[in-house]
Amino acid sequence: MYRGQSGMWLWILHRLTGVGILGFLFLHIADTYLVGFGATYYNELLFLYKNPPFRVLEWLLVGAVLYHGFNGVRVILMDFWDKAVDHHKTLVQITVVAFFLVWLPAGFFMLKPVFFS
Repeated sequence: MYRGQSGMWLWILHRLTGVGILGFLFLHIADTYLVGFGATYYNELLFLYKNPPFRVLEWLLVGAVLYHGFNGVRVILMDFWDKAVDHHKTLVQITVVAFFLVWLPAGFFMLKPVFFS
């Protein structure tokens, strides 16, 4: 399964998306913490979330969450279903196709106000 094959790349991407989600969580906690200093500080930071580069990063975050979730389901199936190893390639294909079928349309709706208005 590993040594440069799909399982290794899915494992690496699963770890990277997990770290990316954790990084966003820290950023989210920090910006929410600013509410304690007053609405002025928080509102000054909100302009960031409406900028096109941040919207693209937000779309990438949604992609990270979706991939991490879909691949997590695949990992659970691999752990608890004895015959999953026999269907590893099919499960990988289902994971990748399901990810893109959800992520790309989400990108259209998320980025439409920024690039297509």
